[in-house]
This record gives sequence, C-alpha cells and structure tokens, in this order.
Amino acid sequence: MSSVDVINAEGTKAGSVELPGDIFDVQANIPLMHQVVVAQLAAARQGTHKAKNRGEVAGGGKKPYKQKGTGRARQGSIRAPQFTGGGVVHGPVPRDYSQRTPKKMKAAALRGALSDRARDGHIHVIESFVTGDKPSTKAAITTLRKATESRKVLVVLTSLDELNWISLRNEPSVHLIEAGQLNTYDVLVADEVVFTKDALDEFLGVPAEAAEEGDK
Repeated sequence: MSSVDVINAEGTKAGSVELPGDIFDVQANIPLMHQVVVAQLAAARQGTHKAKNRGEVAGGGKKPYKQKGTGRARQGSIRAPQFTGGGVVHGPVPRDYSQRTPKKMKAAALRGALSDRARDGHIHVIESFVTGDKPSTKAAITTLRKATESRKVLVVLTSLDELNWISLRNEPSVHLIEAGQLNTYDVLVADEVVFTKDALDEFLGVPAEAAEEGDK
C-alpha cells in the first residue's frame, strides 16, 4: 500500500491518503486492457449506417432497352449496381457493435490502468479545487496546475460535487467523470488522474462516517 499527498485549494499539503495495493499496485494485463478498451469503443458506436441495395433505390422499374438487337449487354434496370445511381452491393446495414465483457474483466482492466498511473506518480488527490460556495474556473485551474501541468487530465468527482464540476467543465485540458463511471479507457487516454478526496473515498467504497473520522 502506497500513500499520496492531499493538496488543498491553496496548493499546500493537507495530509495524505493510502492507496490500496489491490487496486493501485497490481500487475497490468495489457491484452486484457486492450480487449476491454476495444469493447468500450465498440459499444459507443451508433451502428446506424445504411446503404440502399438495388431493391431499395427509387426508379428503375422499366427495362432500359430491349433485350436483343442493340449490341449492348442485356440490362433489366438502371438501378443495378453497375449504373450510376444504382444500389450498393453488400453495403453497410444497421447493426449492434457492442461486445459482452464480464464485470470482473472490466474491474481487472481498470485496476491495471490505475496501477500503471500510480507507479509512475500520475495519481493525485485534491481536497477541493475551489473554496467557498461560488464556482470559479480560474481558481480551479490554478489549484489543478499546482498538482500537474499536464494538458490531458482526468478529474474524478463525486456525483454531487456541483461546485467543482461547474468550475472545471469548460477547461479543454480536463475531462470530468464521476467516481462511479471511472473506466479503463479514460484512465489510459489521460496523462494524469486527479481525484478529489471525496471522490477517492466514494471510488474505494469508504463509508461517509469513516471518511469523516479520517479527516479529523
């Protein structure tokens, strides 16, 4: 089990938290992470692509010219695939691209991705990006830059953290995600992962009472 410093809104150390070794210090299974990421990207595809075949293209009901005597190849419709404006042969049709991925595989891949970031020192914890009750993008970015200068940052918040969410949502270098939606792809595509203290507790399943006692 390793520990990481907790930074407050002023950029100073406000304590430390333990990162459980069974989540942040496991062997990364690269083929497993690849499979999970491919499945996630596949599930994000709409699959609404469609091309009309010769039976769906408008027109072409009349035989273009007589069968014999013209010296040309016989044709039955100007909507055959070889004609301009004709149907498409073996074109795309709507389909579902999603792949079945067991929950244990997703969890194992996420643990591997978080462990990879943690071993390189790319996991950070911040108490809050702003102080007070008023959102401030400028203040939130100032706090974030005290933890990392990376331009690809994944910030993990709780579902109820509206203050920090509003403060960071317009920053192009930051991707926001709820703790319960954390996934392998977003961790791998980011250079740094920043948790708020509450989001880390929520992700680790720490009860609110225990989290409050730990802060004392």
